[in-house]
Amino acid sequence: MKTFLWVALAIAAASAKLEGVSEAYPRTSPGDLELKTLPAARWMRTESSKDYFAGDNGLFMKLFRYIDSNKIPMTAPVEAGITPGTMVFYMDDASAKRADLAETPQVKLSSVPERRVAAIGIRGSYSRENYDEGLAELRAWLAKRTDVKAAGEPYAVYWNSPFVPFFFKQSEVHIPVVPTK
Repeated sequence: MKTFLWVALAIAAASAKLEGVSEAYPRTSPGDLELKTLPAARWMRTESSKDYFAGDNGLFMKLFRYIDSNKIPMTAPVEAGITPGTMVFYMDDASAKRADLAETPQVKLSSVPERRVAAIGIRGSYSRENYDEGLAELRAWLAKRTDVKAAGEPYAVYWNSPFVPFFFKQSEVHIPVVPTK
């Protein structure tokens, strides 16, 4: 019971922090399909041997402990790789320049270059069903395009805290793309 209470308090604190967070890039509106360029960024990443949607993958808490102990502001979105389960938190500009931040066995720091992705916006719960449905629609849309092709694994993008009601939550599915030749 003590562990549950601690986790609930941590999630509540993170949720409160997410209300006024900076966004790493613009959202794709629910129902929209688009190509977009994600800016170069610095991020924190953790990994699990379990599928992202497996219960108790521990990814959020590893990153939350890191940002909390290093006084790094929350940013949106959170990106999630599915298999294996990964989670990424973006650093705000000030934190990205800090020389005192160090990797831990649980959290890796890295810089990523500008990326081009195909994206679909989704409204609703952060479930495997919504992810799979969005992914299928995005793949069908991408298959009809002649200007770009898939160039990496799809992943989920989550914009809201866990305490936002499911009918208000926004997410996306991204597939990295490159121009066709």
